[in-house]
Amino acid sequence: MSTGPADTGNVYLCIDLKCFYASVECADRGLDPFRTNLVVADSCRGKGTICLAITPAMKALGVRNRCRVFEIPKSVDFIECRPHMRRYMEESAEIYGIYLRYFSPEDIHVYSVDECFIDVTGYLRLYGETPVSMAKKLMAIIRRERHICATAGVGTNLFLAKVALDVLAKREPDGIGWLDEETFRRRVWHHRPLTDIWGIGPGTARRLERYGALDLAGVTRVNEELLYGAFGVNAEYLIDHAWGREPCTMVDIHAFRPQTHSISNGQVLMQDYPSEQARIVLREMADASCLDLVQKDVACTGVALWVGYSCAEEGPAGASASRRLGAPTDSRTGLCQLLLALWDEVADPTRSVRRLGVALTGLVPAGVSQPSLFDDGAALAREHELTRATIAVKGRFGKNALVRGTSFRPGSTGRARNEQVGGHLG
Repeated sequence: MSTGPADTGNVYLCIDLKCFYASVECADRGLDPFRTNLVVADSCRGKGTICLAITPAMKALGVRNRCRVFEIPKSVDFIECRPHMRRYMEESAEIYGIYLRYFSPEDIHVYSVDECFIDVTGYLRLYGETPVSMAKKLMAIIRRERHICATAGVGTNLFLAKVALDVLAKREPDGIGWLDEETFRRRVWHHRPLTDIWGIGPGTARRLERYGALDLAGVTRVNEELLYGAFGVNAEYLIDHAWGREPCTMVDIHAFRPQTHSISNGQVLMQDYPSEQARIVLREMADASCLDLVQKDVACTGVALWVGYSCAEEGPAGASASRRLGAPTDSRTGLCQLLLALWDEVADPTRSVRRLGVALTGLVPAGVSQPSLFDDGAALAREHELTRATIAVKGRFGKNALVRGTSFRPGSTGRARNEQVGGHLG
């Protein structure tokens, strides 16, 4: 294949660790993921649970990635592994350490546990490599040292590197795709479906279809005013990407600071919960969010609550409510009481609950928070000291070293969730 974009201008790699969770499980067992049928899933949650990963061997049999356990054909024999999220994070850190041997942290952006971007612009001449040969060497080192197969996209901007990975790399014998703007128009402009393109989901694709845009070439033919009318400021990204343009650089990514912040906490319950038990779980979630608030040394200016009812019951799918606060606060007691009051206000006590979410919104530095004339300043100070002490105990002895009594009541999930990483046992 070609050596890819010339080593002039910006060049980026986007490296993906293939079927990462399943590959880690195979590596730990000394198995070849290209010859082993293995699924990472926790079927104790039910046969409807989603497979977090499957091996390339299972994909070759036509098994769909992210399928549910019951959707795997009965004729396929496979090994099922419960997710080990801490192990995957450890392995991801080991592979990040490989990148750090050759590149500065300022030139690396970790996009997810199994994917990262690297700006190799200033390294090609240093190492005497082309972009593709650089990708090959990194992939070979990862395979040799960590027994994980990787694929890579090479592009003259971040977007092209990602599209080269997602659309082209899987079709190349060496697992490397590359794009510059000219090659992009030749190889990707007419690619369908649009949902294969980074940043275009099913909803966006359906809306674009109304304007006759079934691929990126079609997007370039749509009147820009129509796009801005339909997508607002997001139309700018669609237009740039349709032409293969991406102004964002690695420097921009590392310099980015979000204008708004929030702390959110959500969970899908293992079974339908009666309203009174769901309220207990909400109390635990609110308390955990408040501890996180104080640990980050911030206060919030609003709260929000989401309730999702059992899909087996008739009626609305859920309920939600939010409140803005008169002043920023990090009061554990006050915020928990407010979230429970929202629950009592909007939750239907006759409905079973399956999903819950809370958010503390509009975060500001904790020093901004000032008690009002109606607050007991001394009581707030004592509460804050107690919260800090709770955080210290949990940090030293584990999250379950100190829990509220409600976490021992029937239906509570707090203690079990304290042992999990990413919603699964570590």
